[in-house]
Amino acid sequence: MYGAYGDGLDDQAHRFHDWLRRRPQHPTRPRPTTINVWEAVYFDHDLTRLTDLADRAARIGVERFVLDDGWFRGRRDDRAGLGDWYVDEDVWPDGLAPLVDHVRALGMEFGLWFEPEMVNEDSDLAREHPEWIMQADGRLPVRARNQQVLDLAIPEAYEHVLGRLTAVIGEVGVDYVKWDHNRDLIEAGTRGAGAAVHEQTLAAYRLMAALKDRFPGLEIESCSSGGSRVDLGVIEHTDRVWTSDCIDPLERQQMNRWTMQLLPPEMLGSHIASGTNHTTGRRHTLAFRAGTALYGHLGIEWDLATATEAEERELTEWVATYRQCRELLHHGDLVRVDQADETQLVYGAVAPDRREALFFLAVVGRSEVSPRGRITLRGLDPETRYRVDPVVIGDVPGLEPAPWESGDRVFSGRVLEVVGVQAPMTYPETVVPYRVAAV
Repeated sequence: MYGAYGDGLDDQAHRFHDWLRRRPQHPTRPRPTTINVWEAVYFDHDLTRLTDLADRAARIGVERFVLDDGWFRGRRDDRAGLGDWYVDEDVWPDGLAPLVDHVRALGMEFGLWFEPEMVNEDSDLAREHPEWIMQADGRLPVRARNQQVLDLAIPEAYEHVLGRLTAVIGEVGVDYVKWDHNRDLIEAGTRGAGAAVHEQTLAAYRLMAALKDRFPGLEIESCSSGGSRVDLGVIEHTDRVWTSDCIDPLERQQMNRWTMQLLPPEMLGSHIASGTNHTTGRRHTLAFRAGTALYGHLGIEWDLATATEAEERELTEWVATYRQCRELLHHGDLVRVDQADETQLVYGAVAPDRREALFFLAVVGRSEVSPRGRITLRGLDPETRYRVDPVVIGDVPGLEPAPWESGDRVFSGRVLEVVGVQAPMTYPETVVPYRVAAV
Protein backbone atom coordinates (compact mmCIF):
# COMPACT_ATOMS: atom_id res chain seq x y z
CA MET A 1 0.00 0.00 0.00
CA TYR A 2 1.20 3.49 -0.87
CA GLY A 3 -0.23 6.80 0.24
CA ALA A 4 0.34 10.43 -0.62
CA TYR A 5 -1.19 13.73 0.32
CA GLY A 6 -0.79 17.21 -1.06
CA ASP A 7 -2.28 20.66 -1.44
CA GLY A 8 -4.71 19.66 -4.17
CA LEU A 9 -4.81 16.87 -6.73
CA ASP A 10 -1.86 18.14 -8.77
CA ASP A 11 0.40 18.27 -5.73
CA GLN A 12 -0.60 14.73 -4.81
CA ALA A 13 0.08 13.59 -8.40
CA HIS A 14 3.51 15.26 -8.30
CA ARG A 15 4.45 13.18 -5.26
CA PHE A 16 3.61 9.93 -7.04
CA HIS A 17 5.30 11.07 -10.25
CA ASP A 18 8.47 12.20 -8.45
CA TRP A 19 8.67 8.93 -6.52
CA LEU A 20 8.14 6.79 -9.63
CA ARG A 21 10.72 8.79 -11.60
CA ARG A 22 13.35 8.25 -8.88
CA ARG A 23 13.18 4.45 -9.15
CA PRO A 24 16.25 2.91 -10.79
CA GLN A 25 14.13 0.99 -13.33
CA HIS A 26 12.10 4.01 -14.44
CA PRO A 27 12.53 4.52 -18.22
CA THR A 28 14.76 7.54 -18.71
CA ARG A 29 15.78 7.45 -22.36
CA PRO A 30 13.52 9.45 -24.71
CA ARG A 31 10.25 7.59 -25.22
CA PRO A 32 10.31 6.40 -28.85
CA THR A 33 7.46 7.31 -31.15
CA THR A 34 5.62 4.04 -31.77
CA ILE A 35 3.39 2.59 -34.44
CA ASN A 36 1.22 -0.40 -33.53
CA VAL A 37 -0.36 -2.18 -36.49
CA TRP A 38 -3.43 -3.71 -34.82
CA GLU A 39 -6.05 -1.32 -36.18
CA ALA A 40 -4.29 -1.23 -39.54
CA VAL A 41 -4.28 -4.98 -40.31
CA TYR A 42 -5.86 -6.86 -37.38
CA PHE A 43 -5.20 -10.60 -38.03
CA ASP A 44 -4.45 -10.12 -41.74
CA HIS A 45 -0.66 -10.40 -41.61
CA ASP A 46 1.07 -9.92 -44.94
CA LEU A 47 4.77 -9.16 -45.31
CA THR A 48 4.34 -6.78 -48.24
CA ARG A 49 1.65 -4.76 -46.52
CA LEU A 50 3.55 -4.63 -43.22
CA THR A 51 6.83 -3.56 -44.81
CA ASP A 52 4.91 -0.82 -46.62
CA LEU A 53 3.51 0.35 -43.27
CA ALA A 54 7.05 0.33 -41.87
CA ASP A 55 8.29 2.45 -44.79
CA ARG A 56 5.52 4.98 -44.26
CA ALA A 57 6.12 5.08 -40.50
CA ALA A 58 9.86 5.63 -40.85
CA ARG A 59 9.22 8.41 -43.36
CA ILE A 60 7.27 10.44 -40.79
CA GLY A 61 9.77 9.88 -37.98
CA VAL A 62 8.44 6.84 -36.10
CA GLU A 63 11.07 5.08 -33.97
CA ARG A 64 9.41 1.79 -32.95
CA PHE A 65 7.30 -0.69 -34.97
CA VAL A 66 5.06 -3.13 -33.09
CA LEU A 67 3.55 -6.27 -34.63
CA ASP A 68 0.34 -7.11 -32.79
CA ASP A 69 -1.79 -10.25 -32.38
CA GLY A 70 -1.88 -12.79 -35.22
CA TRP A 71 1.75 -13.81 -35.87
CA PHE A 72 1.69 -17.26 -34.16
CA ARG A 73 0.33 -20.69 -35.12
CA GLY A 74 -3.35 -21.01 -35.91
CA ARG A 75 -4.13 -17.37 -35.07
CA ARG A 76 -6.34 -16.19 -37.90
CA ASP A 77 -8.95 -14.88 -35.47
CA ASP A 78 -9.39 -14.75 -31.68
CA ARG A 79 -10.84 -18.26 -31.36
CA ALA A 80 -7.64 -20.29 -31.61
CA GLY A 81 -3.90 -20.36 -31.12
CA LEU A 82 -3.31 -18.66 -27.77
CA GLY A 83 -0.58 -20.52 -25.94
CA ASP A 84 1.12 -21.80 -29.11
CA TRP A 85 3.99 -19.30 -29.17
CA TYR A 86 5.57 -20.46 -32.42
CA VAL A 87 5.75 -18.28 -35.52
CA ASP A 88 3.02 -19.40 -37.93
CA GLU A 89 4.87 -21.11 -40.80
CA ASP A 90 1.91 -20.69 -43.17
CA VAL A 91 1.78 -16.91 -42.74
CA TRP A 92 5.51 -16.40 -42.16
CA PRO A 93 7.27 -19.11 -44.22
CA ASP A 94 10.65 -17.42 -43.63
CA GLY A 95 9.87 -16.50 -40.02
CA LEU A 96 9.67 -12.95 -38.70
CA ALA A 97 13.26 -12.14 -39.71
CA PRO A 98 12.38 -10.51 -43.08
CA LEU A 99 10.04 -8.04 -41.37
CA VAL A 100 12.36 -7.45 -38.42
CA ASP A 101 15.37 -6.90 -40.68
CA HIS A 102 13.38 -4.44 -42.79
CA VAL A 103 12.21 -2.53 -39.70
CA ARG A 104 15.75 -2.37 -38.30
CA ALA A 105 17.19 -1.24 -41.63
CA LEU A 106 14.81 1.72 -41.43
CA GLY A 107 16.27 2.65 -38.04
CA MET A 108 13.31 1.52 -35.94
CA GLU A 109 13.06 -0.81 -32.94
CA PHE A 110 10.86 -3.92 -33.19
CA GLY A 111 8.08 -4.83 -30.76
CA LEU A 112 5.89 -7.94 -30.57
CA TRP A 113 2.53 -8.80 -28.98
CA PHE A 114 2.11 -11.65 -26.49
CA GLU A 115 -0.63 -12.78 -24.14
CA PRO A 116 1.46 -15.11 -21.97
CA GLU A 117 -1.10 -15.88 -19.26
CA MET A 118 -3.85 -16.97 -21.63
CA VAL A 119 -4.79 -20.01 -23.69
CA ASN A 120 -7.45 -20.88 -26.24
CA GLU A 121 -9.13 -24.26 -25.78
CA ASP A 122 -8.50 -24.65 -29.51
CA SER A 123 -4.71 -24.78 -29.23
CA ASP A 124 -2.05 -27.46 -29.18
CA LEU A 125 -1.09 -26.41 -25.65
CA ALA A 126 -4.60 -26.86 -24.26
CA ARG A 127 -4.97 -30.22 -25.95
CA GLU A 128 -1.63 -31.43 -24.56
CA HIS A 129 -2.06 -29.94 -21.07
CA PRO A 130 -5.72 -29.36 -20.18
CA GLU A 131 -4.70 -29.60 -16.51
CA TRP A 132 -2.82 -26.28 -16.87
CA ILE A 133 -6.05 -24.32 -17.44
CA MET A 134 -7.14 -22.37 -14.37
CA GLN A 135 -10.47 -23.68 -13.09
CA ALA A 136 -12.53 -24.34 -10.01
CA ASP A 137 -14.35 -27.57 -9.10
CA GLY A 138 -13.01 -29.43 -12.13
CA ARG A 139 -14.97 -27.42 -14.70
CA LEU A 140 -13.86 -24.69 -17.06
CA PRO A 141 -14.93 -21.11 -16.34
CA VAL A 142 -17.13 -19.23 -18.77
CA ARG A 143 -15.07 -18.16 -21.78
CA ALA A 144 -14.25 -14.52 -22.39
CA ARG A 145 -12.90 -13.49 -25.78
CA ASN A 146 -12.94 -17.20 -26.53
CA GLN A 147 -10.12 -17.88 -24.10
CA GLN A 148 -9.17 -19.28 -20.71
CA VAL A 149 -6.40 -18.52 -18.23
CA LEU A 150 -3.20 -20.53 -18.04
CA ASP A 151 -2.33 -21.32 -14.42
CA LEU A 152 1.22 -20.00 -14.11
CA ALA A 153 1.35 -21.07 -10.47
CA ILE A 154 1.91 -24.58 -11.87
CA PRO A 155 5.72 -24.76 -12.22
CA GLU A 156 5.63 -26.75 -15.47
CA ALA A 157 3.24 -24.27 -17.09
CA TYR A 158 5.38 -21.34 -15.96
CA GLU A 159 8.58 -22.90 -17.34
CA HIS A 160 6.90 -23.73 -20.64
CA VAL A 161 5.74 -20.15 -21.18
CA LEU A 162 9.07 -18.69 -20.09
CA GLY A 163 10.86 -21.02 -22.49
CA ARG A 164 8.69 -20.16 -25.47
CA LEU A 165 8.86 -16.38 -24.88
CA THR A 166 12.61 -16.60 -24.42
CA ALA A 167 12.96 -18.49 -27.70
CA VAL A 168 10.89 -16.03 -29.76
CA ILE A 169 12.34 -12.88 -28.21
CA GLY A 170 15.87 -14.19 -28.55
CA GLU A 171 15.49 -15.41 -32.11
CA VAL A 172 14.71 -12.02 -33.65
CA GLY A 173 15.92 -9.72 -30.88
CA VAL A 174 12.61 -8.21 -29.76
CA ASP A 175 13.08 -4.79 -28.16
CA TYR A 176 9.58 -4.35 -26.73
CA VAL A 177 6.80 -6.68 -25.61
CA LYS A 178 3.16 -5.62 -25.71
CA TRP A 179 1.88 -7.85 -22.85
CA ASP A 180 -1.85 -8.37 -23.10
CA HIS A 181 -4.39 -9.94 -20.68
CA ASN A 182 -7.81 -9.93 -22.32
CA ARG A 183 -10.09 -11.53 -19.76
CA ASP A 184 -10.86 -11.36 -16.05
CA LEU A 185 -9.89 -14.15 -13.67
CA ILE A 186 -13.37 -15.60 -13.18
CA GLU A 187 -13.63 -18.81 -11.09
CA ALA A 188 -9.87 -18.64 -10.75
CA GLY A 189 -8.59 -21.68 -8.94
CA THR A 190 -5.80 -24.23 -8.88
CA ARG A 191 -7.05 -27.80 -8.73
CA GLY A 192 -7.11 -28.94 -5.13
CA ALA A 193 -5.45 -25.72 -3.88
CA GLY A 194 -8.25 -23.17 -3.75
CA ALA A 195 -8.22 -19.58 -4.99
CA ALA A 196 -5.33 -18.69 -7.29
CA VAL A 197 -5.51 -15.00 -8.18
CA HIS A 198 -2.72 -13.94 -5.82
CA GLU A 199 -0.34 -16.71 -6.87
CA GLN A 200 -1.16 -16.04 -10.54
CA THR A 201 -0.31 -12.36 -10.12
CA LEU A 202 3.00 -13.12 -8.43
CA ALA A 203 3.84 -15.65 -11.16
CA ALA A 204 3.15 -13.04 -13.86
CA TYR A 205 5.49 -10.61 -12.08
CA ARG A 206 8.18 -13.32 -11.86
CA LEU A 207 7.78 -14.02 -15.56
CA MET A 208 8.23 -10.35 -16.45
CA ALA A 209 11.25 -10.07 -14.17
CA ALA A 210 12.84 -13.22 -15.61
CA LEU A 211 12.52 -11.94 -19.17
CA LYS A 212 14.08 -8.62 -18.23
CA ASP A 213 16.96 -10.47 -16.55
CA ARG A 214 17.51 -12.55 -19.70
CA PHE A 215 17.17 -9.61 -22.08
CA PRO A 216 18.65 -6.41 -20.59
CA GLY A 217 17.06 -3.40 -22.22
CA LEU A 218 13.80 -5.19 -23.05
CA GLU A 219 10.77 -2.95 -22.47
CA ILE A 220 7.34 -4.28 -21.53
CA GLU A 221 3.97 -2.59 -21.90
CA SER A 222 1.14 -3.59 -19.59
CA CYS A 223 -1.65 -3.65 -22.17
CA SER A 224 -4.18 -5.84 -20.35
CA SER A 225 -7.31 -5.36 -22.44
CA GLY A 226 -6.62 -1.62 -22.46
CA GLY A 227 -5.87 -0.39 -18.97
CA SER A 228 -6.94 -3.25 -16.70
CA ARG A 229 -3.52 -3.28 -15.03
CA VAL A 230 -2.66 0.35 -14.36
CA ASP A 231 -1.33 -0.07 -10.85
CA LEU A 232 1.80 0.28 -8.76
CA GLY A 233 2.40 -3.48 -8.68
CA VAL A 234 2.70 -4.16 -12.37
CA ILE A 235 4.56 -0.90 -12.98
CA GLU A 236 7.49 -2.31 -10.98
CA HIS A 237 8.06 -4.66 -13.92
CA THR A 238 6.82 -2.70 -16.93
CA ASP A 239 7.82 0.49 -18.73
CA ARG A 240 4.44 1.83 -19.76
CA VAL A 241 0.73 0.99 -19.73
CA TRP A 242 -1.84 0.97 -22.51
CA THR A 243 -4.31 3.45 -21.08
CA SER A 244 -7.32 2.09 -22.94
CA ASP A 245 -8.25 0.14 -26.06
CA CYS A 246 -10.48 3.13 -26.90
CA ILE A 247 -8.31 5.80 -28.51
CA ASP A 248 -11.15 8.10 -29.53
CA PRO A 249 -9.52 11.45 -28.63
CA LEU A 250 -12.68 12.82 -27.03
CA GLU A 251 -12.74 9.84 -24.65
CA ARG A 252 -8.97 9.96 -24.16
CA GLN A 253 -9.06 13.56 -22.96
CA GLN A 254 -10.57 12.42 -19.65
CA MET A 255 -8.78 9.05 -19.56
CA ASN A 256 -5.34 10.61 -19.91
CA ARG A 257 -6.19 13.47 -17.55
CA TRP A 258 -7.06 11.19 -14.64
CA THR A 259 -4.74 8.26 -15.26
CA MET A 260 -2.01 10.87 -14.74
CA GLN A 261 -3.25 11.21 -11.18
CA LEU A 262 -1.17 8.08 -10.53
CA LEU A 263 1.30 7.60 -13.39
CA PRO A 264 3.43 10.24 -15.16
CA PRO A 265 2.68 10.88 -18.84
CA GLU A 266 5.79 9.12 -20.17
CA MET A 267 4.28 5.82 -18.93
CA LEU A 268 0.92 6.25 -20.72
CA GLY A 269 0.60 4.84 -24.24
CA SER A 270 -1.14 7.67 -26.10
CA HIS A 271 -1.79 6.95 -29.77
CA ILE A 272 -3.12 8.90 -32.73
CA ALA A 273 -6.32 7.19 -33.82
CA SER A 274 -7.80 6.54 -37.24
CA GLY A 275 -9.93 9.28 -38.80
CA THR A 276 -13.04 7.21 -38.07
CA ASN A 277 -12.54 5.73 -34.63
CA HIS A 278 -12.70 1.93 -34.52
CA THR A 279 -14.35 1.88 -31.09
CA THR A 280 -16.91 4.71 -31.18
CA GLY A 281 -17.34 5.48 -34.89
CA ARG A 282 -16.73 9.17 -34.27
CA ARG A 283 -14.79 11.18 -36.86
CA HIS A 284 -12.19 13.73 -35.80
CA THR A 285 -9.62 15.92 -37.46
CA LEU A 286 -5.99 14.83 -37.37
CA ALA A 287 -5.21 17.96 -35.33
CA PHE A 288 -7.57 16.84 -32.54
CA ARG A 289 -6.36 13.25 -32.63
CA ALA A 290 -2.68 14.20 -32.60
CA GLY A 291 -3.04 17.14 -30.21
CA THR A 292 -4.75 14.85 -27.70
CA ALA A 293 -2.13 12.11 -28.05
CA LEU A 294 0.85 14.46 -27.76
CA TYR A 295 0.86 14.57 -23.95
CA GLY A 296 1.87 10.99 -23.20
CA HIS A 297 4.07 8.34 -24.83
CA LEU A 298 3.11 9.15 -28.40
CA GLY A 299 2.21 6.49 -30.90
CA ILE A 300 0.08 5.83 -33.98
CA GLU A 301 -2.74 3.29 -34.32
CA TRP A 302 -3.82 4.00 -37.88
CA ASP A 303 -3.43 2.46 -41.32
CA LEU A 304 -0.99 4.95 -42.81
CA ALA A 305 -1.66 3.53 -46.28
CA THR A 306 -5.01 5.35 -46.14
CA ALA A 307 -3.47 8.72 -45.22
CA THR A 308 -3.43 11.45 -47.86
CA GLU A 309 -0.23 13.30 -48.74
CA ALA A 310 -1.49 16.29 -46.74
CA GLU A 311 -2.20 14.08 -43.72
CA GLU A 312 1.24 12.50 -43.98
CA ARG A 313 2.88 15.95 -44.00
CA GLU A 314 0.81 17.04 -41.00
CA LEU A 315 1.56 13.82 -39.14
CA THR A 316 5.28 14.33 -39.80
CA GLU A 317 5.02 17.76 -38.17
CA TRP A 318 3.21 16.35 -35.13
CA VAL A 319 5.85 13.65 -34.67
CA ALA A 320 8.62 16.23 -34.97
CA THR A 321 6.87 18.42 -32.39
CA TYR A 322 6.63 15.49 -29.99
CA ARG A 323 10.32 14.71 -30.38
CA GLN A 324 11.17 18.34 -29.68
CA CYS A 325 8.90 18.57 -26.63
CA ARG A 326 9.11 15.14 -25.01
CA GLU A 327 11.89 16.14 -22.62
CA LEU A 328 9.61 18.83 -21.19
CA LEU A 329 6.44 16.71 -21.31
CA HIS A 330 8.10 13.70 -19.65
CA HIS A 331 10.12 15.49 -16.97
CA GLY A 332 7.99 18.51 -16.20
CA ASP A 333 5.34 18.94 -13.53
CA LEU A 334 1.76 18.06 -14.47
CA VAL A 335 -0.58 21.06 -14.24
CA ARG A 336 -4.35 20.88 -14.63
CA VAL A 337 -6.18 24.17 -14.30
CA ASP A 338 -9.85 24.36 -13.32
CA GLN A 339 -11.79 26.65 -15.63
CA ALA A 340 -15.16 28.35 -15.22
CA ASP A 341 -16.28 26.88 -18.54
CA GLU A 342 -16.36 23.07 -18.22
CA THR A 343 -16.17 22.65 -22.00
CA GLN A 344 -12.56 23.86 -21.81
CA LEU A 345 -9.81 21.66 -20.38
CA VAL A 346 -6.50 23.38 -19.67
CA TYR A 347 -3.52 21.23 -18.74
CA GLY A 348 0.16 20.83 -19.48
CA ALA A 349 3.71 20.42 -18.24
CA VAL A 350 5.88 23.04 -16.55
CA ALA A 351 9.67 22.58 -16.50
CA PRO A 352 11.21 22.06 -13.04
CA ASP A 353 13.04 25.41 -13.31
CA ARG A 354 9.79 27.08 -14.47
CA ARG A 355 11.53 28.62 -17.50
CA GLU A 356 9.26 26.93 -20.03
CA ALA A 357 5.96 25.09 -20.29
CA LEU A 358 3.65 23.50 -22.83
CA PHE A 359 -0.03 23.99 -22.11
CA PHE A 360 -3.01 22.56 -23.98
CA LEU A 361 -6.45 24.05 -24.43
CA ALA A 362 -8.86 21.24 -25.30
CA VAL A 363 -12.40 22.22 -26.27
CA VAL A 364 -14.48 19.12 -25.53
CA GLY A 365 -18.00 20.51 -25.94
CA ARG A 366 -20.10 23.43 -27.12
CA SER A 367 -19.84 26.39 -24.78
CA GLU A 368 -23.02 28.19 -23.74
CA VAL A 369 -21.33 31.60 -24.03
CA SER A 370 -19.64 33.35 -26.92
CA PRO A 371 -16.98 34.52 -26.89
CA ARG A 372 -15.57 32.17 -24.30
CA GLY A 373 -13.94 33.71 -21.27
CA ARG A 374 -10.30 33.78 -20.29
CA ILE A 375 -8.18 30.73 -19.60
CA THR A 376 -5.63 30.78 -16.80
CA LEU A 377 -2.22 29.11 -16.73
CA ARG A 378 -0.57 28.32 -13.42
CA GLY A 379 2.59 26.73 -12.07
CA LEU A 380 4.85 29.45 -13.53
CA ASP A 381 7.10 31.86 -11.66
CA PRO A 382 4.94 34.91 -10.81
CA GLU A 383 7.80 37.40 -11.33
CA THR A 384 9.07 36.02 -14.65
CA ARG A 385 7.76 37.34 -17.95
CA TYR A 386 6.76 34.73 -20.52
CA ARG A 387 6.04 34.76 -24.23
CA VAL A 388 2.96 32.66 -25.10
CA ASP A 389 2.69 31.27 -28.62
CA PRO A 390 -0.02 28.97 -30.00
CA VAL A 391 1.18 25.87 -31.85
CA VAL A 392 -1.13 25.43 -34.83
CA ILE A 393 -0.45 22.34 -36.95
CA GLY A 394 -2.83 21.39 -39.71
CA ASP A 395 -6.46 22.45 -39.88
CA VAL A 396 -8.11 23.48 -36.60
CA PRO A 397 -11.77 24.02 -37.59
CA GLY A 398 -13.27 27.36 -36.66
CA LEU A 399 -10.07 28.66 -35.08
CA GLU A 400 -10.06 32.45 -34.71
CA PRO A 401 -7.01 33.69 -32.79
CA ALA A 402 -7.70 35.68 -29.65
CA PRO A 403 -6.92 39.43 -29.85
CA TRP A 404 -3.85 39.14 -27.64
CA GLU A 405 -2.17 36.80 -30.12
CA SER A 406 -1.53 39.69 -32.54
CA GLY A 407 0.38 41.68 -29.89
CA ASP A 408 3.60 41.07 -28.00
CA ARG A 409 2.18 37.94 -26.30
CA VAL A 410 4.33 38.61 -23.23
CA PHE A 411 2.82 38.33 -19.74
CA SER A 412 4.09 37.81 -16.21
CA GLY A 413 3.48 34.47 -14.53
CA ARG A 414 1.20 36.24 -12.06
CA VAL A 415 -0.95 37.71 -14.84
CA LEU A 416 -1.23 34.32 -16.55
CA GLU A 417 -2.37 32.66 -13.32
CA VAL A 418 -4.68 35.32 -11.94
CA VAL A 419 -6.02 37.20 -14.97
CA GLY A 420 -5.38 34.75 -17.78
CA VAL A 421 -5.72 35.28 -21.52
CA GLN A 422 -8.74 35.28 -23.77
CA ALA A 423 -9.52 31.84 -25.21
CA PRO A 424 -9.66 31.65 -29.00
CA MET A 425 -12.82 30.89 -30.87
CA THR A 426 -12.89 27.34 -32.21
CA TYR A 427 -15.28 24.48 -32.80
CA PRO A 428 -15.82 21.73 -30.23
CA GLU A 429 -13.40 18.80 -30.26
CA THR A 430 -10.26 20.75 -30.99
CA VAL A 431 -6.93 21.14 -29.22
CA VAL A 432 -4.59 24.13 -29.31
CA PRO A 433 -1.16 23.70 -27.64
CA TYR A 434 0.63 26.80 -26.29
CA ARG A 435 4.38 27.15 -25.90
CA VAL A 436 5.26 29.27 -22.89
CA ALA A 437 8.88 30.46 -22.67
CA ALA A 438 10.61 32.84 -20.26
CA VAL A 439 11.71 36.07 -21.92
